Amino acid sequence: MYTVLLADDEEEAIKVIMKKIDWEALGFSVIGSADNGVKALEMVEDSQPDVLVTDIKMPYMDGMELSDRVKRRFPATKILLFTGFDEFEYAKEAIHLEVEEYILKPVNSVELTQVFRQLKIKLDQEISEKRNVEILQKHYLESLPLLQADFYSALMEGRIRGDEVDRYLADYQITFKGPLFCCLVIHTSSRQALESMDPLLLSMSVREQAKERLGERWQVKSFPYLGNTVFIAQLENENEVTELTDECDRFCKYACRMIGAYVTVGVGPVCRTVMELPQSYSGAREAVSYRALYGTSRAINMKEIVPQDMDPDMKRSGLSNEEELSSLFRTIRVGKEDEVREAVDRYLASITSQYRSMQQHHIGIMELISALYRFSLNNDIAMEDEIGNVEKMYGSLLDLEPEALKKWLLKISLFFREQMICARSRSTRSLIARAQEYVGSNYADEELSLDKICAALGVSNSYFSAMFKKETGETFVAYLTDHRMERASRLLIGTNEKSYMIARQVGYTDPNYFSYVFKRKFGVSPSKYRTEHADSGN
Repeated sequence: MYTVLLADDEEEAIKVIMKKIDWEALGFSVIGSADNGVKALEMVEDSQPDVLVTDIKMPYMDGMELSDRVKRRFPATKILLFTGFDEFEYAKEAIHLEVEEYILKPVNSVELTQVFRQLKIKLDQEISEKRNVEILQKHYLESLPLLQADFYSALMEGRIRGDEVDRYLADYQITFKGPLFCCLVIHTSSRQALESMDPLLLSMSVREQAKERLGERWQVKSFPYLGNTVFIAQLENENEVTELTDECDRFCKYACRMIGAYVTVGVGPVCRTVMELPQSYSGAREAVSYRALYGTSRAINMKEIVPQDMDPDMKRSGLSNEEELSSLFRTIRVGKEDEVREAVDRYLASITSQYRSMQQHHIGIMELISALYRFSLNNDIAMEDEIGNVEKMYGSLLDLEPEALKKWLLKISLFFREQMICARSRSTRSLIARAQEYVGSNYADEELSLDKICAALGVSNSYFSAMFKKETGETFVAYLTDHRMERASRLLIGTNEKSYMIARQVGYTDPNYFSYVFKRKFGVSPSKYRTEHADSGN
């Protein structure tokens, strides 16, 4: 079933369409209707329907502007435009909107049925192309050349010297314009894939769709690495990373809906040179691991989820147990208690092996203390409160038997885990509190929006929206509207100001739209609300 959203300010017109069209037989399901363009856009952003059917003439936002906004933000959504006879030529001139069909009013059910039959065929073909195994195999054969893939892999692993980069870029015809760069790690879940879909082909499909949606805007370089797809995005300035995160978040939801893939995109820190890309990649890979906390089908920006500006990169120790050490710290950040216990066991096994000398064992213990100390500093954890003076630990730990060492390391690891959980909670509450304070000071600003407050707070729309909904139980737009309406209701009761003046004071330039939103909130118009409360006050 493809989803359809109807937008028309004539309620009777919507009822006629709902009644006369056998939607289920055509393969469609109507998920809702809106009586103005603003409400329609909100519903599109929330549900991302496959088809939008809209009239041209509507209050607050007409069908032309609505179509333009939907096409720019949700290009996969098909649009059918209702027009009156006198609007037909005007509508036809707007070819840049890529409207599927222009339908003259009054609507003829036979004609509309035929339009949706053709549209169903087109939608089926598009999805079939995206899921067709032969096309996926072709995409796989057309992946990046081996030399380019080897170069990117070597770059991520730090095997390319700074004086070699320019030669490699010239030999392999790779162009980096920058001036800034950011690594994205795109992880496609193999456990949640469709039963009929080969996981490798599904991953290739996600890669090609991601290149199609993100490639041109961000001039990405892509390559497969360690079971994931890695993108190197190029940015004009550091502020663009929030826009990049939001686009990645929309892509994750698109991939789930269109090809049945559960995708997580990790967004690493912004860097200024190609040689810094390994650090950005490390942060992006770390961000992907946080899907255990924040869920799949979304983008996760490491800078946003790590509280207190902690450094997501742990310096490599140089010893052979470095992978177990990194795994331990990753598990402390996002793992469950029993997973931390397992990670401690794996790490200790790597430094207490019978094939190591005592000197190597002592080096491993000292590296562990140093790593724990760096971790506590990077994450603003008062380590001394839990284990005392760090310098004294070097001597005492060297003499501990294996079981005592395990007990000590497990204790500090679980302590770190608890501190990370508390820090994330404090960070989220602080962000929401700052957002609510900002609304309290700026609700009268007619330009106040989700984009504006995210720019003020320095976070992406997708992260802020998810955290705000999780913390408050409602969307930011709903919170802002409720705050404005509560302020308006107080002004109506406590002052003699005209409704249009009160509308401006709470951020609405259109008094008609203010009355519409007020009535939707309180069930009566502003004037009637004032009269009723004045009467109750007497």
